[in-house]
Amino acid sequence: MVELVLLGISSVLNTLLGLFVYINNPRSATNKLFFTLTSSFVIWSIVSYFSVHPIYFSQVVWVRLVLFSATFLSLAVYLTLTVFPSHTMTGNKRNRTILMLATGIVMLLTITPYVFLTGIDGSPRPNFAIVFFALLVVTLFIAGIKNLYVKFIKSRGKNRAQLRIVLFSIVVAFGLILLTNLFLVVIFKVTKLISFGPSFTLIFTGTMAYATIKHRLFDIRATVARATVYLLITVSVALIYILFLNAVRVVVIPDLLFSSRQLIINIVITIVLVITYPYLKRYFDRTTNRVFFKEKYDPQDLIGELNKALVNNVDLEELLTKSSLIIQENLKASFTTFYIRKTSYFPDRVIGAHRKYPEVDGMDDLQEYAAKLKDKVFSSEGESTDDNDKKLANILKQNDIAVLARLVTNTDYQLKGIGYVLVGAKKSGSLYSKQDIKILEIIANELVIAIENTLRFEEIEQFNVTLQKKIDEATKELKQSNDKLKALDEAKDEFISMASHQLRTPLTSIKGYISMVLEGDVGKVSEAQEKMLSQALFSSQRMAYLISDLLNVSRLQTGKFFIESAPVYLPDLIEDEVNQLHGGAKAKELTIAYVKPEKFSKLNLDDLKMRQLVMNYIDNAIYYTPPGGKITIDLRETVKTVEFTVTDTGIGVPKDEQHKLFAKFYRADNARKARPDGTGLGLFMAKKVIIAQGGAIIFKSIEGKGSTFGFSFPKEKLVVIEDEKIKNK
Repeated sequence: MVELVLLGISSVLNTLLGLFVYINNPRSATNKLFFTLTSSFVIWSIVSYFSVHPIYFSQVVWVRLVLFSATFLSLAVYLTLTVFPSHTMTGNKRNRTILMLATGIVMLLTITPYVFLTGIDGSPRPNFAIVFFALLVVTLFIAGIKNLYVKFIKSRGKNRAQLRIVLFSIVVAFGLILLTNLFLVVIFKVTKLISFGPSFTLIFTGTMAYATIKHRLFDIRATVARATVYLLITVSVALIYILFLNAVRVVVIPDLLFSSRQLIINIVITIVLVITYPYLKRYFDRTTNRVFFKEKYDPQDLIGELNKALVNNVDLEELLTKSSLIIQENLKASFTTFYIRKTSYFPDRVIGAHRKYPEVDGMDDLQEYAAKLKDKVFSSEGESTDDNDKKLANILKQNDIAVLARLVTNTDYQLKGIGYVLVGAKKSGSLYSKQDIKILEIIANELVIAIENTLRFEEIEQFNVTLQKKIDEATKELKQSNDKLKALDEAKDEFISMASHQLRTPLTSIKGYISMVLEGDVGKVSEAQEKMLSQALFSSQRMAYLISDLLNVSRLQTGKFFIESAPVYLPDLIEDEVNQLHGGAKAKELTIAYVKPEKFSKLNLDDLKMRQLVMNYIDNAIYYTPPGGKITIDLRETVKTVEFTVTDTGIGVPKDEQHKLFAKFYRADNARKARPDGTGLGLFMAKKVIIAQGGAIIFKSIEGKGSTFGFSFPKEKLVVIEDEKIKNK
């Protein structure tokens, strides 16, 4: 009797647990396999009981069925642990295929005498093939536990807690089952404990139930709560059945006797009928509805199906097409169409499932009358005494529209809203019921929000398209303007290059003749004439350097700017430029101090560009230093570097403009006031020449107190080797 009670409890609990998990998510692979596992538990438990207490068949047949169901149960355990909890298969696919094929072969073996045969005394005796059964069961068990343990090691948080409980329940329950139903039977021939195998599944069922409540395993707590009442009903029916049988036996038929086994079988049959009753009822309800109530539909299913369509679609055309199809099929309407008013970017639209609704005759009147309706949904099939409703009903009938549902965004019905749902007459010819009208009102309320959101998204999307179009147009215009500017820039560079070349020829003649006059080639020159001619020579020299700057800028633009290095002796180069500019400094009453170094290394530099650079630095110092000021020119050589600086006591450079000073055509505000005719090219070209030869700029300035401009070069890359050897000697 105890064995029967344990069998009943374990079977019911395993069945309910597996059923709850499956109902919670029928599409989940984990839930499906778990349901298969618990069902296998129940089948194996029942067969195990009858293997000890055989009826209908011989004991050896029941034992073979035990091994058959145990083999399938082991596979179910392995597959469940392979999938749980990720819903996808883990582990080696090839090994899994081999194990499944081996399971099929062993299942076929278990129903043959090769695994269990009938002994001389009629009792079952294990045969040689029992080894294959044992190896397969143990292999499946170990492989499943290994997969689960690997997942447990890698998991964190709630998943780890769930896996720990499942791992514990599987190891304990199946360990005891393997011990009592396999090893003790095969090795020690002990069969007394076989009947207790089903009770060990309660360990698994109990721990899984605990994990469900404590750690939300499978997340079926809500399902369990809903099923509690159903379980109580099932138990109550079983108890009532037992009391009824006893009453019949005692009162009506005193001689009628029921054995315990018959009583258990009858109770199990009753419970199965109670459990399957709702599913049978639902099946026959659907069948009779299809035959006798073709127009009947489940409002909850309709709203649920519509909500899925609203959630999963953001395109207005697709959303309304699917929605109209759902409404049309459930209400059995001849057509369902949506009329959507024009928006900022789109005209009026008519969207339907199977029928593109034509232009509604009297659409303006329809909208006027519909705005005065008291309800959201209006049926043209009903009778009305209101003039407005009569006029609206006539327009709807003329257009074969049975029901109009307004899509308004609030409870103020005196609005046109965003459109209408237009529903045709039912295919059967029957009228729309009050339930149909109520459902359409609920649907309209849900559709308004979804359509409004979709229209906003559509407007944003269209705005982006329009914006992108404008950006493309603006970009095209900018490109055209940029091309024109490039053409103008090229023309400017070409003009500067041409003009510079044309100016250099006459300027060379001017400089040459002035020099000849100053040197007395055409007669003695007076002091006043010398002063004037010196100023003219200075200005022509400055003009020559300015033309060189323009040429260099043009070469930079065209990629023809090159450094032509040759041995240069800087002390002489600087002395030449100081001498040429000495007259200009003297005219402004400025003092130029330059101490020429006695010894200095020759450097590989561009002679012409370095002369122009030195001249620009000294010339700027002369122009931006007030009369009476001083200009100090310093050239020094260290072990590693060569440094040249020009320090003046002039106007200086404002601090907030110093970072722009070496840009092309840029001049500080105070410099433009002191010298309006400057170009802003001197310092720009100086920077290019210095950097192109591997040097660095020296610059510091304080507004109103003067500036220092210069450069430094590393000797190791520029010093002339022969000169360095002579110096070292």
